[in-house]
Amino acid sequence: MENRLWMALRRDTAIQFLKGVGPKLGDLFSRKGLKTIQDLLEFYPRSYEDRRAARQISSLRAGDVVSLKAQVVTVHSVPMGRSSRKMVDVVVQDPTGRIHCKFFRVPYRGYFERFTPFKEVRVVGKVLEYRGRLEFHHPDLRDIEPDEEVQDDLVPLYTEIEGLASSKIHKLVKLAFAQLKPADWGDEVFPEWLRKTYDVIPRWDALKRIHHPESDKAREYLDMKSAAHRRLIFEEFFWLELYLAARRTGFKKEQGPLIDPPGEGAKRLRASLPFQLTAAQERAFEDIRRDLASGSPMHRLVQGDVGSGKTLVCFLAAVTAAESGYQSTLMAPTEILAEQHFKNARKFLEPLGLRLALLTGSTRAAERKALLAELAAGNIDLLIGTHALIEDEVKFARLGLVIVDEQHRFGVEQRGELKNKGVSPHFLVMTATPIPRTLAMTVYGDLDVSVIDELPPGRSPIQTRVIFDSKKAQALDFMMQQLAKGRQAYIVYPLVEESEKIDLKDAVSEFEALKARFPAVRFDLLHGKMKPAEKDAVMERFRAGETQVLVSTTVIEVGVDVPNANIMLIEHAERFGLSQLHQLRGRVGRGEFKSFCIMILGYAVSEEARQRTEFMERTTDGFKIAEFDLELRGPGEFLGTRQSGLAGFKMANLVRDLAILQEAREAAFEVLHHDPQLKHRDHQALRNELIHTHGPTAVP
Repeated sequence: MENRLWMALRRDTAIQFLKGVGPKLGDLFSRKGLKTIQDLLEFYPRSYEDRRAARQISSLRAGDVVSLKAQVVTVHSVPMGRSSRKMVDVVVQDPTGRIHCKFFRVPYRGYFERFTPFKEVRVVGKVLEYRGRLEFHHPDLRDIEPDEEVQDDLVPLYTEIEGLASSKIHKLVKLAFAQLKPADWGDEVFPEWLRKTYDVIPRWDALKRIHHPESDKAREYLDMKSAAHRRLIFEEFFWLELYLAARRTGFKKEQGPLIDPPGEGAKRLRASLPFQLTAAQERAFEDIRRDLASGSPMHRLVQGDVGSGKTLVCFLAAVTAAESGYQSTLMAPTEILAEQHFKNARKFLEPLGLRLALLTGSTRAAERKALLAELAAGNIDLLIGTHALIEDEVKFARLGLVIVDEQHRFGVEQRGELKNKGVSPHFLVMTATPIPRTLAMTVYGDLDVSVIDELPPGRSPIQTRVIFDSKKAQALDFMMQQLAKGRQAYIVYPLVEESEKIDLKDAVSEFEALKARFPAVRFDLLHGKMKPAEKDAVMERFRAGETQVLVSTTVIEVGVDVPNANIMLIEHAERFGLSQLHQLRGRVGRGEFKSFCIMILGYAVSEEARQRTEFMERTTDGFKIAEFDLELRGPGEFLGTRQSGLAGFKMANLVRDLAILQEAREAAFEVLHHDPQLKHRDHQALRNELIHTHGPTAVP
């Protein structure tokens, strides 16, 4: 019976039936999301080890990626600062010398217990120079295996699964291939014309080669540029782009609200402003106005730097919609930002006769009931709010325009629920997180993109300095000088309250310490754990100038607008992403006064953290910062993997593989241009895969 199961292996066979696995190991794989033979074969090597280039310690140079055999000398842990965190230092030696292997986090529980003195180990990693000494940081460190002497080859390396060694995973993969035939895998989904045009090999070949690398092409494999890598990267991008292109094609077929009035409201709004719109704002609004009048629903992303005037462009769109008798809604990720938008809307739009309302989780029951009745009756032109907008009882009479702010903070489902409250309404999303234009057009394939790439005149540049904690007293003295001139300040911390696990300063403790140190200064505290009414009161005091210094967490990252605040201190700046730092810095420089941002680095800062913060000193251009951030950390955080489809990538990398991404986008649009509904015989496999992944509505 066991032999029959072994011989009848298919890609959907449960992994436990692979010879050498069994129920216990099968359960371990399953807990890591590997349930079938297909899952195992799509558990790609994360890198490769060229054992033909094995080295000795005395010959190592900084920057080398090497494999060497060595013997453990000592294993000891070193405390890191005031926290309970520790760095583990494993010293190894060979006949030519010694080298330190440092680990700043534990790969998994019990990882270091097997590395006892005199143990023979293999070390694979990149040689670094740190404080004048060569060492490894987080190398692959594992036992020497009995058959290693004959493995003088290019060896795939897999991420270990709770102690299951890379070599064991490789043996299981080889067993699976020995029992599978191409026919067991299923038909090739890419038609031949597509493979030839875009130079991609068949999928079965790619799978075999990715796990059985060709040693004469070691450099290609190590750089993730082999033919196998190209095929698998291309297909990951292709499925995302085909889905987005299909959505876009579907949108164009819908009938959207026709919003094409003479534009008197927009003219009146422009005339009421104490300044002129920038050329970039005018271009973005012209894009929007053209979409509104097209007869198809708009799906547009407006991206612009902090303070570039995106909201005003959206207000122009809402005025235009109101003139045609349509309602608009604007959803923001936080109550503070929703209230900020509502305040600005009252300032700019109420004088034009627009009827406005604000709906958040804090709206009282009686007020909420009356508001919803007015909304359903069509007596509200623009409803601004938070997630509360997507609740079932929120019903519009004639919703024509949906605006979503900081769209990367919402998932597809939340945006979709809001859009479904109208009949194919126009959809406008905006973000202050700049994304390189090429990348935005590629990743947001279902959205047209408008970029507001200039700031309004009169915005003063922000001077940025990076200092270490040892110079914090001087930074506080400088802050006091600005307060004496009548200005206000922010001090931002990464934590709300003190943590035993992380050695970082926190807002609550530091707030008390600052009050004690500067008794004459009026401090206030703001963080995410406070009740909405408390937050509102704190912000209102700061806006009114009653508070001189606002001690806060990143709750002020987006939307807070206090023109008199001209100095920002960010504690533990190394803990924040570049886009976060840029957003925080954008809270100052909003008035006529020269503004300053001081980024304070904490204890034991990595070289990468120093590079990131020093880059912030050199530029205030959000697009340059976004490109640098993308190169350093990849796209996940600032593009929002929840809504972009990026979370599912097993091999593709948006920075490294941008050229392949653009080819995959071109291929997807080429397929749908010639066969919009994927009805052609050559495209049936593409259609089936798209429906299998995204449901029957994915095909237009």
